[in-house]
Amino acid sequence: MFETRTYDDPIVLNPAIRQRWEFLETSSAAAVLRSVCPNEWNDITQILGAFVLDPCRWLKKGGNRGDIAQEIDGMFSARGWKETRVDLVTQGVLLSKTLQIIEHLPPVKQEGYLVDNFKGRVALDVEWNAKDGNLDRDLSAYRAWHEAGVISAAVLITQDRLALKGLAERIWKDYQDTLPAEQRNSKLPIDLNTSTTTNLEKAALRVRRGVMGTCPLLIAAATQNTWNGQPYSAF
Repeated sequence: MFETRTYDDPIVLNPAIRQRWEFLETSSAAAVLRSVCPNEWNDITQILGAFVLDPCRWLKKGGNRGDIAQEIDGMFSARGWKETRVDLVTQGVLLSKTLQIIEHLPPVKQEGYLVDNFKGRVALDVEWNAKDGNLDRDLSAYRAWHEAGVISAAVLITQDRLALKGLAERIWKDYQDTLPAEQRNSKLPIDLNTSTTTNLEKAALRVRRGVMGTCPLLIAAATQNTWNGQPYSAF
């Protein structure tokens, strides 16, 4: 696994976007995407630049993962990205010394899974507060698809849980201070204490074990700078 930082190059990624998201990258993924998949890279950077973390959707009880993920997925869908299942079929061919075909071996099918967004040669998942086991599935699939020549790179959009936990607590406290004392509740409406959900920390642990092989992977994690600066409102 080659951990790189091509996203720090202002030619590769607009510095304004770089400041709003935390990134982790293998095998020069951002530079690869910009060079090999420029149209898809333009979609990705436009969406990362446009998305803002709105407390009214983010700090919503029972809807945290769904609302945020669906919002981002919707932005990609509007640009022609599609939820796609990728299956792989491998077939061996026996050849003689003179390269004559002796036999075609039976094909072996490897069933895949639905990736959130697929376009061109890029696979992209939005993993926001889902079970962290999803990351094992995602990363192993990216590697298999890259080794089979199906994709040039993969992208994972998630959250920096620890950074956002502090932000959520501050926003929630400010909101509670506006309520009458008898209506206040210090407990966040969403659970940011558990470490068993998809987030940057969990993804980084897996990536740094080398599970990606040579597959270029870019992880973009929402941070406090992704917040739109607005307070929470129940209405």
